[in-house]
Amino acid sequence: MKDISNLYSKFLASSGVCTDTRKIEPNSIFFALKGDNFDGNAYADKALESGALLAVIDDQDQKGESKIVVDNVLESLQELANYHRNQIEIPIIAITGSNGKTTTKKLTLDVLSKEFKVKATAGNLNNHIGVPLTLLSFTAELDLGIVEMGANHQKEIEALCKIAQPNYGLITNFGKAHLEGFGGIEGVIKGKSELYDYLIEKDGLIFFNRDDELQVEKAIQHKNYSIGEKSLSDCQVIFKEAKPFVSVEYSNEIIQSKLIGSYNFKNISAAIGIGRYFGVDKEKIKGAIEDFEPEKMRSQIITKNGKEILLDAYNANPTSMEAALRSFKQMHPDNQTVILGDMFEVGDEASKEHAHILDICQQLKFETIWVCGEQFQEASSEFTNVAGFKTTKDLKDYLKENNSQLTSYILIKGSRGMQLESILDVL
Repeated sequence: MKDISNLYSKFLASSGVCTDTRKIEPNSIFFALKGDNFDGNAYADKALESGALLAVIDDQDQKGESKIVVDNVLESLQELANYHRNQIEIPIIAITGSNGKTTTKKLTLDVLSKEFKVKATAGNLNNHIGVPLTLLSFTAELDLGIVEMGANHQKEIEALCKIAQPNYGLITNFGKAHLEGFGGIEGVIKGKSELYDYLIEKDGLIFFNRDDELQVEKAIQHKNYSIGEKSLSDCQVIFKEAKPFVSVEYSNEIIQSKLIGSYNFKNISAAIGIGRYFGVDKEKIKGAIEDFEPEKMRSQIITKNGKEILLDAYNANPTSMEAALRSFKQMHPDNQTVILGDMFEVGDEASKEHAHILDICQQLKFETIWVCGEQFQEASSEFTNVAGFKTTKDLKDYLKENNSQLTSYILIKGSRGMQLESILDVL
């Protein structure tokens, strides 16, 4: 919009911004965003009636003293967030990657909060709407801000960097996530690398995992701080074990986390490395990692009816699925059941990737393998010891009558849309 400073002055006088009339706070500014199935302009009056100070709309036919009409509400929200970011001038750390970015963000927040006043992206507000909302929640009183950035196509991270203008950045990994939008693994690498490209252009600092050869290639020639077992900085972190909880060695001390799965090692080492870079005391880093509790459905251990269930049903892609299977096998070499749901947004590679996961299950020799979803059901027809079901409900109905077949240790993993956590009711 032409006069962003005018809107900014109103923002400073408000209690914050909101995009959902069900969550309106008194004296907030409502941004009337559009979606595939809704038009926020239609809710402007409701927002004002609910206590909003102003409504930012792009319906040129609406009138009212408490309404600000702009050309495009989303662009105005993004412009306001960028303007605010430049006013507060706090250092910002951006975190992206195919897997582990939310866990890494939370771990890093807990570590840095031991020494600094820090705020981070809430929940998964990591897209073209969530990043502006995150920035607008930051204040100049903070010492640091952490912005999680998600993407499912190229140029998205680039756009988010232009809004957030990070000073530091970390890519957790390059994995087989959102292959459909990115156009394959090479597209994923290119898209996620847009964070490092931005930092290189702006002379920012890259945090990178020196155990990952591809990250070394991307970051080594630029201003960087390395993390991991092969780190050349002063924060070398050594993986010890994951039986089932991950323990690491750092500064000659063992840190025992409450996170399971060896794949969480890179998330822990990233948080340790970033904390060390900013000068957090070693004992405080240890305390933050050991106190950290994983979220529900993210590698969550549940004990039920004498069985140990590893519930990892928040999300899934080929990379995270393979990592979970291999880690589960390490944790429990015998007596294992795996229950898997379809992986979404895999694109043209869907059939190949789902079949590959079942190949891995065969290699690892799991005793019982149940899968659900159209992709896994189709792939299962090629395997004699895999039971395939079209939907989660079909599998759930089967388990109601056949849960005596379950072994002592159970892994449940699939994409969020499969809602595999509902299976817990019948286990």
